[in-house]
Amino acid sequence: MAAAPHMPPRPDGIVTRFAPSPTGCLHIGHAYSALFAHRKASESGGRFILRLEDIDATRCRPEYAQGITEDLRWLGLTWEEPVRKQSEHMDDYRAALGRLEAAGLLYPCFCSRRDIQEEIARAPAAPHGPEGALYPGLCRGLSASERNDRIAAGNTYALRLDMTAALSRLAAPLFWEDIAQGRQAAHPEILGDVVLARKDTPASYHLCVTIDDHLQGVTCVTRGEDLFHASHLHRLLQHLLRLNVPVWHHHPLLLDDAGRRFAKRNHSVTLQHMREQGKTPEDIRAGMAHFAAVRLP
Repeated sequence: MAAAPHMPPRPDGIVTRFAPSPTGCLHIGHAYSALFAHRKASESGGRFILRLEDIDATRCRPEYAQGITEDLRWLGLTWEEPVRKQSEHMDDYRAALGRLEAAGLLYPCFCSRRDIQEEIARAPAAPHGPEGALYPGLCRGLSASERNDRIAAGNTYALRLDMTAALSRLAAPLFWEDIAQGRQAAHPEILGDVVLARKDTPASYHLCVTIDDHLQGVTCVTRGEDLFHASHLHRLLQHLLRLNVPVWHHHPLLLDDAGRRFAKRNHSVTLQHMREQGKTPEDIRAGMAHFAAVRLP
């Protein structure tokens, strides 16, 4: 994986991407996000990329990947080929993990979810972040010999980022730019010692998306505002791995009439269902205008 310094957007247009996971059918909220990214690229004369985030082998299916491309083409979107599938690029993520491990920034965590929940319950004043209680650090202080003995014994473990050690490598505060909300000071500590790899999922979303955006030359990361806090961590990973730094544009989530987020489990709002019911792409855009009070081209 080639390292690169911070690069500004190309003068001939920005590069955006839509990166769904093929774990179900796309719904109207996905359509909104895909059209949002496509519009930003086309308005600047830039490039739009489709990526399939399929590292979860237990939930991702080929038929869902095929359905994603069919839905997007039905909406009238085009993208560059070939489509990057994360499952085909595990070497890129292993290389990044290797660099972090060599720098002393990773440690194995042998805790089960139950271990973590019980420790948090014993400490009601445990630190919390935007996603809930932070990992309490049970395995952070294990000695090298203890870690090696547990690994040799076949104990299951995840690789966590040592946030305190990572922050100690910063010579100055980090910042990132969000088109909707302006310049942001990076505070990745709000997410604690995040998991970057597991046995069943060899690389996490946080690591993969950061590496992919760099390798694919993405200059504007568009996604829902529910992932706003993740950008603090991604900015830190970019610094530690010497990756390109894009700008971000976190858009509002599309909500139903009851104020709930659209979900894959709700079959009635999937694009496949709407197509089967005789809806047109224009109907979808009208529906998004209704739910978001925004009309996309």
